[in-house]
Amino acid sequence: MGCAQGKCCLPRHPRRGSAAVGGRGGATLGRAAVPGAGLVLEYAALAVAGLYPDSPARESQDTHLVATRFAGDPDLHLFAVFDGHGAAGASCAGFARDALPRLLLASLAAGPAAAFRDAMLAANAEMHAAPGVDDSMSGTTAVAALVAGGALHVANVGDSRAVAGVWRAGRLVAEDLSWDQTPFRADERARVKACGARVMSVEQVEGMRDPEDVGWTPNEGDPPRVWARDALYPGTAFTRSLGDLAAEAVGVIAEPEVKSVEITPSHLFFVVASDGVFEFLSSQEVVDRVAMYQDPRDACSAIAAESYKLWLEHENRTDDITIIIVHIRDMENAVRSCRE
Repeated sequence: MGCAQGKCCLPRHPRRGSAAVGGRGGATLGRAAVPGAGLVLEYAALAVAGLYPDSPARESQDTHLVATRFAGDPDLHLFAVFDGHGAAGASCAGFARDALPRLLLASLAAGPAAAFRDAMLAANAEMHAAPGVDDSMSGTTAVAALVAGGALHVANVGDSRAVAGVWRAGRLVAEDLSWDQTPFRADERARVKACGARVMSVEQVEGMRDPEDVGWTPNEGDPPRVWARDALYPGTAFTRSLGDLAAEAVGVIAEPEVKSVEITPSHLFFVVASDGVFEFLSSQEVVDRVAMYQDPRDACSAIAAESYKLWLEHENRTDDITIIIVHIRDMENAVRSCRE
């Protein structure tokens, strides 16, 4: 979900001649050892461009990053998804993807949480200054997961999401590793209002609904958005992002929320994905689908296909869809399985 002037307000109906989502859909498979924790990561990534009929040449504004043995360390592995928005959204997402590893590496000695904060803020500042990127009314979300030995650190800016599948009390449970930063959240709504923002849906701005009503319902009608007090911009459906220079004055910031968890034997896998996946699927629904497949490529394709289908059931277009699935396996059992 992007800005009011961006991708979310384009006419919505399928584009003829578009590739169907099915099979493994080009999902890639990789493996990386985490020797310090006795783990093996088996991962797959898949990106599916959205359907935008009035813009048949439109490029996907999603991008992603997989950097195993990050910084040359066999115990560090980085997975990230970026979802651009606005006219220059693809450029913003690509800039963030390229800048984040370099900036994270520069601050890593301070610890993952501090390094993520410094890197995201620095990427935002560099984007503002980059001559080839117009981020005045464009930007990108960023959600990044760093496996560091036996720990998992997740930093999030925006409404992409990371979630783990955890075996708990005899069943698979979704453990959110990030929190969507949108005006649906009372704390984020209060924060941007304290910076002078108005928070209203398009219907409220146009006088079709009580401007004081805060009873928005996800996936029903236009979502609450961030607006300048006396202007019809930026109209973002998120409260944090990289870029979006014009929105910073009303509290749309680049500071990430970071969550760190110890990887236990109960942590079976984690997912990093854009809101093209989570718009109509809950975290629990996603982890349940991942658990249906042994090969993460098959899970990526199945979830992308289901997300695609749900978009077309609710609307007449789809968003870009990007998903990374990382299985966490015990190294000894993974080696035995490969031999068999």
